[in-house]
Amino acid sequence: MKSIEELLKSRLVTAEEAVAGVRSGDRVLVGSGCAEPPLLVEALKRAAPRLNDVEIVHLLTLGGAPYVEPEFAGHFRHNAFFIGANVRKAVSDGRADYTPVFLSEIPALIRSGQRRVDVALLTLSAPDRHGYCSMGIHVDIQRAALETARVRIAEINPRMPRTFGDTTVHLSELDHVVQVDRPLFYLEGHGEPDDVSIQIGGQVARLIGHGACLQMGIGAIPDAVLRFLRDKHDLGVHTEMFSDGLLHLLENGNVTNRKKAVHRGKTITSFAMGSEALYRYVDDNPSVAFYASDYVNDPRVICRNDNVVAVNSALQVDLSGQICADSLGYRFYSGIGGQVDFIRGAAMSKGGKPIIALPSTAKDGTVSRIVPHLDEGAGVVTSRGDVHYVATEYGVAYLHGKTIRERALALIGIAHPDFRQGLLDVVKKRHYVYEDEQIFRQAIDPYPAAWAKEQDFGDARFRTRPLKATDERRLQELFYSHLPETVYARYFHVKTALGHREAAELCCVDYTQRMAFGVFEFAPGGRLVAVGRYDLDPRAGEAETAVVVHESFRRRGIARFLTLELEAYARSKGVRALVSMIHSDNVGMVSLHRELGHELRWSDEDGCYVVRRELNRGPRPENSTQDL
Repeated sequence: MKSIEELLKSRLVTAEEAVAGVRSGDRVLVGSGCAEPPLLVEALKRAAPRLNDVEIVHLLTLGGAPYVEPEFAGHFRHNAFFIGANVRKAVSDGRADYTPVFLSEIPALIRSGQRRVDVALLTLSAPDRHGYCSMGIHVDIQRAALETARVRIAEINPRMPRTFGDTTVHLSELDHVVQVDRPLFYLEGHGEPDDVSIQIGGQVARLIGHGACLQMGIGAIPDAVLRFLRDKHDLGVHTEMFSDGLLHLLENGNVTNRKKAVHRGKTITSFAMGSEALYRYVDDNPSVAFYASDYVNDPRVICRNDNVVAVNSALQVDLSGQICADSLGYRFYSGIGGQVDFIRGAAMSKGGKPIIALPSTAKDGTVSRIVPHLDEGAGVVTSRGDVHYVATEYGVAYLHGKTIRERALALIGIAHPDFRQGLLDVVKKRHYVYEDEQIFRQAIDPYPAAWAKEQDFGDARFRTRPLKATDERRLQELFYSHLPETVYARYFHVKTALGHREAAELCCVDYTQRMAFGVFEFAPGGRLVAVGRYDLDPRAGEAETAVVVHESFRRRGIARFLTLELEAYARSKGVRALVSMIHSDNVGMVSLHRELGHELRWSDEDGCYVVRRELNRGPRPENSTQDL
């Protein structure tokens, strides 16, 4: 039996000798991302004159891609599972191909022979005393290639980290080995996130709670999201890509992986791309485990963890919720990658949140990314049925289970203000929405997102926020669920219906002269359980308020909260006073105002109590609504 030293020596060759086994017509897989083997790629390029019709496949790589140059036509043809910057022009010019496929399914394509791999060119760590090398920072689709390739060739690089998980490769499994000692490829940092990315990061971070299990890509927006999570605890990580942004949360103690059901206590990933510090962190670190893409990206595995939050990007979103993420019109730009895998896995996870995050505009603000329809030739990566949350710097739209009308209005509300009127004109022309003026007015008005909160009332958590046009149906559902006496106490007369026009009017407030806060159950799409509103008389500078809470949610402090929230908001808008008309049978609200120290005055004329609260003292406005 050969010793490890003898086994290694028996496989040592030059790069030229290693690729000598590549034949015309072969399919060659090149190692992924930062684990590309550059010496072998250069040797393959030099072997081009003797080769014909060799197909080269890989995920995104950071090294050179000489095989896509025009001079190698007929010798090499690249097929991208994900289009990186080094092959994008070749794909666009027709000198290379693109295979759109879910990342979770690529290993099966290789194993089944549909996209068989004849030769695998990889970078591995130095062998240990037992002869085992490590795939290090990239397992992804490489494991399937190692298991099935006719010829397996590796650059052995002592700088490749030794990582845990399904990463080991014994020297006996390799046909040829080329020894190198060079720095790995690093993914350059994006520097400080710009203002738009920070705003988007803040919007997304509000959706992430303690104990969430994260999937994040790389880029300015994911980095910005991660910055806002430094006050979260017991976070978990199950992600296809491990980046420097996550590294900061691990080192800060925010990530413990204690709440995970799958690989509790461990960060699970398929590949890492980033800095030297990231590679040092994963080296010989049993708390980080690397597995193949058909495992890490399997939605059935992802959803076994609770509270999975998957954040992915997009190039365009149309008003029905279709997501384009891999193409600019007819020009293929990137790939499907793991977006759909994690969108579906997060959707299936208990408490999970699939999120698409993108800037509202492109090309220096001249083009809206939220569009009436995707560009001609643009592909749908994530279908409208898979989409749940869409976030821009202007807010978050929740689309799952919503009608086309509700989706369009929600997305217009988070589009850049410069493009909202144009989007509204389109949906009105297409009859996606009712032709109610108040809906269009609200969609253009800035949404006061800063007043959206999470609140505990009693033993449960709720969301409180200003109402939107898309809340119309939930307001109707709240109305029809009330007892008759509740409706009478709110409206001062018998009322049996709340039709579209009235419900739309009540939801479509302008956030200045007309304001309404809703309290919603915490779950996505949760029921509306309470509403507090005011309507301003601009001549008097006074606003009339009303608060109604569903019978099942009373005695939790919700009415008190809404009363004080309305006061705070009205005060911020310069409203002089709030006036409430309270039916004598409304014992709860009478008691609340007395507890708050408000003076109740009985009005024989109105047949009810009147409560007046002074907010901003000053001269009574006459015909002006300035600053309101």
